[in-house]
Amino acid sequence: MTDNTRPVYAVIGSGYMGGGIAQVLALSGADVRIADVELAIAEGNRERLITEAAQFAADGLFPADAAQTIAERITAATIEDAVAGATFIEEAVPEKIEIKHATLRRISEAAAPDAIIGSNTSTILIGRLAEAVVNPERFLGVHFSNPAPFIPGVELIPHATTDAAILPTVEQIVAATGKQTARVKDATGFVLNRLQYALFHEATQLVEEGVATPEDIDTIVRTTFGFRLPFFGPFAIADMAGLDVYAFCYASLQTEFPERFATPPILEDLVAAGKLGTKSGAGFLDVPAERTPELIAYRNKAYVAMQKLIDELGPAPIHPAAADEN
Repeated sequence: MTDNTRPVYAVIGSGYMGGGIAQVLALSGADVRIADVELAIAEGNRERLITEAAQFAADGLFPADAAQTIAERITAATIEDAVAGATFIEEAVPEKIEIKHATLRRISEAAAPDAIIGSNTSTILIGRLAEAVVNPERFLGVHFSNPAPFIPGVELIPHATTDAAILPTVEQIVAATGKQTARVKDATGFVLNRLQYALFHEATQLVEEGVATPEDIDTIVRTTFGFRLPFFGPFAIADMAGLDVYAFCYASLQTEFPERFATPPILEDLVAAGKLGTKSGAGFLDVPAERTPELIAYRNKAYVAMQKLIDELGPAPIHPAAADEN
């Protein structure tokens, strides 16, 4: 049942990612139409989303009335019917440019000329996808992460001719779902995957070199620097550690890997200027030195709270200890 007071959005591609995006958009207060290659597929996925929502609610992950809300607000339709009258449309079809181009042509030809169109692509340049969009100035990347209902970050990626005026609207749409947005340029891999795959590449190097096993590397990542990442990004962490310390560590790594761990010029420039991070009051983020005690107190509380949460949840089922407990 639609409500004329609610915004109308469409999600094209109703599988795992698209379905999760549709769920959070519906829970944010919108009527959402989902579509797929066939109406029957979209109808089947709608039923799955309702069933999932009921389970998520039972597990305390969604509001108690989530299944009813999603049943009322999500409808299945053809692509053309789904986008007709929608003010925001999210494309979430498979990560193949020919499929995305064909879908985006159908979307943009059937949608209102001022409807905002987003793509959930994680790897394809937005400028390439925009080639298939009518009125490409209303098109951008809106990249949710897997699993879409529960990962809070969303990359917003305008291409060269995206109208900047649509960005605040998209930010409001995403914020209504409880998520946080970051604007990034249209570059290969965007930000999320360049960082994610840089880490994975180095992890595989360590395995291939016989330095550690995949299991031990996962343990180190989870329990050391990865433990910090829910609270601080890499620049905040570097500022707190001291940029001069980072420069020294790069020099140490270069004794074995001179090219792989070449000191970033931006780091060299900051150290040369005496901008060493929080201890000097200036670094990548320019946190005033007088805020350091407050920052350290927050950090310590955050890490203890994280450990308590991990202890409460127990080990992930991939670990032997978790299997032994079952």
